[in-house]
Amino acid sequence: MLLPKGGVTWKSAKANLPPTRAIWVFVTRTRFLLCVAIAGIILLLWRGISSSAGEMQRFYCWGPSKPPMMMTLNEQADWTAHLQTPVIFNHHEPLVVNSTTIKRVDLNPIRSTPKAVINEERVLILTPLRDAAPYLPKYFDLLSELTYPHHLIDLGFLVGDSTDDTLAVLAAELDRIQRQQDGNVPFNSVLIVEKDFGVATAQSVEERHGFAAQAPRRKAMARARNYLLTAALKPEHSWVYWRDSDIVDSPKKILEDFVAHDRDIIVPNIWFHRYRDNRDIEGRFDYNSWIESDKALRLAETLPKDTIIVEGYKEFQTGRTYMAKMGDWRLNKDEEVKLDGIGGVNIVVKADVHRSGINFPAYAFENQAETEGFAKMAKRAGYEVIGLPNYVVWHIDTEEKPGNA
Repeated sequence: MLLPKGGVTWKSAKANLPPTRAIWVFVTRTRFLLCVAIAGIILLLWRGISSSAGEMQRFYCWGPSKPPMMMTLNEQADWTAHLQTPVIFNHHEPLVVNSTTIKRVDLNPIRSTPKAVINEERVLILTPLRDAAPYLPKYFDLLSELTYPHHLIDLGFLVGDSTDDTLAVLAAELDRIQRQQDGNVPFNSVLIVEKDFGVATAQSVEERHGFAAQAPRRKAMARARNYLLTAALKPEHSWVYWRDSDIVDSPKKILEDFVAHDRDIIVPNIWFHRYRDNRDIEGRFDYNSWIESDKALRLAETLPKDTIIVEGYKEFQTGRTYMAKMGDWRLNKDEEVKLDGIGGVNIVVKADVHRSGINFPAYAFENQAETEGFAKMAKRAGYEVIGLPNYVVWHIDTEEKPGNA
């Protein structure tokens, strides 16, 4: 094509354009209009898909289909580059929850240490009661003499299956010691739990300490202890002190003495006084604190799994070593022995032992129940069970049936 000599001008360009009528005819053809419509639809769809993909990318979890621990360093760097701005939790700031229906409990600061008094560690004293009205005045006299700071002590009682006025006497005695004006500080709090288990065994020596009553009685006692424990144990407690109501004498510093040993579970020796012909006979009471024997293990292998071995009765000859027959209160009170079974008259336990699920089996656990089963369970879980043969707590005198230990 030859350009005009004067260059490209409007007149020359216009001359080369098709006529206006021809252009109008072309653009109004059905084929052209259809092509324009299709092109417009494609453009609109493309823009919509691009916009949706962008929105989805904001919520799409980008990264390889493998856990972060299995990524290579390059894959981790590539994955991290696609992360959104992280939410950083400041662990040094307290967690504040504004809802009144949500409660936060931090058990990490709760410790059970030998310096319990200095660290102001809280103690929970627990006592199951059944037909215990005659023993309660002496029980509370001894309790009020404890030198462990009373404002750090909480009391818990379970009253069940009683036929006397245990509950009324308990209320009166609690009111008395909590209102004392002679300088004694009242205890921090008191919880009374009422729960009957359908126990009908009489509290006479013949029935209570007879062989036939032992296994059912120990199962019922285990249930009572567990109910009381679950109702009374709070997050702030560091120690649990199980103390029977029929103790007639014990050292005032027993709590400080026991926590100083820093043991998971620790018990004293339990003796009693019996006066005959103007003589004081020191009797050995608790045969549930013992060291296991090969004879007892062989015996257990011959028994059904649901049979409960009870100590101190001629029906079961176990050959175990009883702590009650060891020691002397005149010797070193801090001497320790490792035990496999314990009695329930006086037990000091680190609260975390109970929190870990070590309770009092109301069934045969390794052919033992209640406190002896508790000791077996604790040792199975790796906790230490310690007895102090020279540290004596004095129990009431009970005339046992002839032939028993």
